[in-house]
Amino acid sequence: MNAPALRLSGSEPADALLSSDALALLIGLVLDQQVPMEKAFVGPHVMVERLGHALDAAELSAADPDEFAVMFATPPAVHRFPAAMAKRVQAMCGLLCETYDGRAENVWAGVTDGATLLRRLKTLPGFGDQKARITVALLGKQLGVKPTGWRKAAGEYGEPDVFRSIADITDEDSLRRVRQFKQERKAAARK
Repeated sequence: MNAPALRLSGSEPADALLSSDALALLIGLVLDQQVPMEKAFVGPHVMVERLGHALDAAELSAADPDEFAVMFATPPAVHRFPAAMAKRVQAMCGLLCETYDGRAENVWAGVTDGATLLRRLKTLPGFGDQKARITVALLGKQLGVKPTGWRKAAGEYGEPDVFRSIADITDEDSLRRVRQFKQERKAAARK
């Protein structure tokens, strides 16, 4: 098997899933909040293991909310806030079914400009402005989704040769540099 393109979870099987399954990637991005990055991005792989099959937006959105939350909360929990995140993942899957034929990659498929891509991402539950811009940068820098103006839409996250976000993580050194940037930014914000 070829090495995964994305290196976000610290787990080769989880990274392979993120690299090959757009829904897994979007779920990981939803979960990337108030937990370590690796925990968030291994979450989709944990879901696949618990479900026993590939992720499917229609199935996930139609699942019984209480049972879905239990699946998220079963130790080790998929997220620090399993009930809230289970609800958010189901909401995103519902929107994907209503708007994008249940296909996560349709969020960016055929998009011709970065502003449209950014606007589409911002409609997803759990995607504020910053996460949407980081996702534009991740798609452009690592997955070849480069509609006209994608760097501008990504803002500072789209700049080349920087280490600001998950969009810039390709190995251990870049992970260390992104963490250093985030620590410096937090320290500056406290001053």
